[in-house]
Amino acid sequence: MKRRIRTIWAGVLCLSPVLALQAGWGDLQEQLRRMVADKKAQVGIAVILDGRDTLTVNNDVRFPMMSVFKFHQALAVADACGQRGVSFDTLVHVRPDDLHPDTYSPLRDKYPDGNLSLSVGELLKYTLHLSDNNACDILFRVFGGPAATDEYLRSMGLRDFAIEVTEDDMHRNLADCYRNWTTPLEAVRLLEWLVSGKAAKGAYRDFIEQTMISCQTGRDRLPAPLAGTKAVIGHKTGTGDRNGKGQVIGTNDIGFVFLPDGHRYSIAVLVRDSEESEQATARIIADVSEAVYRYVSGER
Repeated sequence: MKRRIRTIWAGVLCLSPVLALQAGWGDLQEQLRRMVADKKAQVGIAVILDGRDTLTVNNDVRFPMMSVFKFHQALAVADACGQRGVSFDTLVHVRPDDLHPDTYSPLRDKYPDGNLSLSVGELLKYTLHLSDNNACDILFRVFGGPAATDEYLRSMGLRDFAIEVTEDDMHRNLADCYRNWTTPLEAVRLLEWLVSGKAAKGAYRDFIEQTMISCQTGRDRLPAPLAGTKAVIGHKTGTGDRNGKGQVIGTNDIGFVFLPDGHRYSIAVLVRDSEESEQATARIIADVSEAVYRYVSGER
């Protein structure tokens, strides 16, 4: 049995800072359960603290990833480039028919006529930094489609997820949005693989991590309560349309957080079939993020 390290001072028994965090872990989980219990949506949460302590809420639900899967794709692209011995500077030809008109695409807005070459790294910046749908599908075209990304992640040991369709597929049929899914814990496991260097290494890992840190989408979600602190967050969002019932199919954010005192954590907050407003749904994610940050940073 592992012996707990304790400090005696002035007759008071004190847990070390790390053990104090562990001691309240169940309390945080219960707090998060209560926070999301009355929401007009299914809310899933997973957190891994310092690479070892794990909590989940509603981890038995399959949550549609929406653009969160662009993070999964980026790791598969990094693996493919590593296998081929090429860098993210490798050029990819962007064809006119790659630039679908009726989808979110800053890439198309900047280069409406196509017929140019961009590096793999530039395309990844569009997908991770701006969540560009056309850039995502161009990378799928070059790197084996959704099946190749799914196969790579399964070869690494992930099981509770699926990546089966492209952004264009989901645009053409909203029901397909539910085919790219994950549990919260499986998404957080993948974040842990990134920060530990298991799923991408060296320059590939550094590029993906830094691009996620500079992400411009979803500032009202996981990053909101960290504004003005010294915490560093890298994250990837996903946002869906409303289904036939008027519910927002998916509103998500997953990310890793580094605190100045040396603690770190990975977090996923996934919201499925929300009947709340877009602002209220984002607020759910921000509130969970704030509760976890306060707990880990000792501001509780």
